[in-house]
Amino acid sequence: FWIPLCCILKCKNNITEDLNSGLVFLFFTADIISTVEFNHTGELLATGDKGGRVVIFQQEIENKNPPQFQSEYNVYSTFQSHEPEFDYLKSLEIEEKINKIRWLPQKNAAQFLLSTNDKTIKLWKISERDKRPEGYNLKEDDGRYKDPNTITSLRVPVLIPMDLMVEASPRRVFANAHTYHINSISVNSDNETYLSADDLRINLWHLEITDRSFNIVDIKPANMEELTEVITAAEFHPHQCNTFVYSSSKGTIRLCDMRASALCDKHSKLFEEPEDPSNRSFFSEIISSISDVKFSHNGRYMMTRDYLSIKIWDLNMENRPVETYQVHEYLRSKLCSLYENDCIFDKFECCWNGNDSVVMTGSYNNFFRMFDRGHRRDVTLEASRENSKPMQILKPRKVCAGGKRKKDEISVDSLDFNKKILHTAWHPQDNIIAVATTNNLYIFQDKVN
Repeated sequence: FWIPLCCILKCKNNITEDLNSGLVFLFFTADIISTVEFNHTGELLATGDKGGRVVIFQQEIENKNPPQFQSEYNVYSTFQSHEPEFDYLKSLEIEEKINKIRWLPQKNAAQFLLSTNDKTIKLWKISERDKRPEGYNLKEDDGRYKDPNTITSLRVPVLIPMDLMVEASPRRVFANAHTYHINSISVNSDNETYLSADDLRINLWHLEITDRSFNIVDIKPANMEELTEVITAAEFHPHQCNTFVYSSSKGTIRLCDMRASALCDKHSKLFEEPEDPSNRSFFSEIISSISDVKFSHNGRYMMTRDYLSIKIWDLNMENRPVETYQVHEYLRSKLCSLYENDCIFDKFECCWNGNDSVVMTGSYNNFFRMFDRGHRRDVTLEASRENSKPMQILKPRKVCAGGKRKKDEISVDSLDFNKKILHTAWHPQDNIIAVATTNNLYIFQDKVN
């Protein structure tokens, strides 16, 4: 049983009425959430939006007793990560939208995260300050410098308490390495390097070096007319620092070993499932494109998300996935209209729960799907402001694909394709999830927890 913890209002370029209060809000396109990411402990949750801003929420536990364990997330820090830029050589505008956020493991009191737009990656330090120095020898408390002739004694400055202030400061800027739009960043398990991937290349960076990176994958053909596929996502293995995978628009996943060669154009393993001839159609190539790839926390499995399904792959078996879950198979008959309104190109993300037993991904009509791998059960839930009152249990939803519709079912023809959940995240330790609709960030908690 999942209950809402909080609903954070964000975005959209229209006027919306609050159903609870009757108030009218004006939303802007720049506020549309474009990425969601928990840190390694789950205490912090970062979101990025189309306006280049990063908002960080902090978990505050209200009740630590297991039966009534309850917590909520409140705003911790907000900062402008990227600004709009213009490439004068190519006459192209570079938008400020945050494509990905990745946290670095915490090593001291401060937190660090990587954020990227289409071209530039930035390393941010988030630190707290609750004390300030007072009692300088060479300047007054207001900052004015003293006349040296008036100084007759030596004072030892002291730290006095002050209101907590959270500061976000840029520590590194990694730029000018990608010709095409960056779609993925992934921190290596060595905590010293990370990769960034665009449509045709993957680069390897050191976190301390900003002026150079190593190109480890390059699939750009000599003649661009011969281009048949692009890179859609890439991720490092959670435990093996030499291993990473990248997915393609053709539905294939390549696993590469950086010990084999400096340029990983030749993969170590190729994961690909033969297409069912009975399902072959004009849209087959589009819907087979992989929009997200995620390793399981234990490193044994890999999850991929294409337009209609989630597939779980065993890294030791390349010829077919060990598990396949249909996310919204009822849309197969609607592919023509989805192609016409461009929804068929939507890129849905997916995520694992903390012990890899459940996977989650988004769908349309603000639905999101969970699949229990052990019990082979699944559930469809809805993130909407109508059913997100505190402590209200979410009711499972069902979609009627055809025939007579039951009372609690929703017809596939009445689904709203403008309401979609593309970005999801799962707390690494607890059963707490974050889902981003176009308009809001919803945080839910399993009541059983």
